[in-house]
Amino acid sequence: MADRPRDLAERMARRRKQAAGSGDKAADGYLRESFTLPRAAARARARAFFVRYPKAGYMSEVETWRELPGGDIEFTMRRLPSAD
Repeated sequence: MADRPRDLAERMARRRKQAAGSGDKAADGYLRESFTLPRAAARARARAFFVRYPKAGYMSEVETWRELPGGDIEFTMRRLPSAD
């Protein structure tokens, strides 16, 4: 058991390093989905994602996004595996 907050932080950091070393990309517990779509379709897909996985229950968000040279949008959505 951790005696100090620093002990807890160090233990959690070690776990993250071990999980990352074992090939687990998402050691933070989030599930991620990436898409590359035209702008209008990207907006519709993000809205549908938030309808299916509401922010309040799944902590859903657009994690990253960028506009590609052809005008398509590449983005990654993240969410928790289940709502409590």
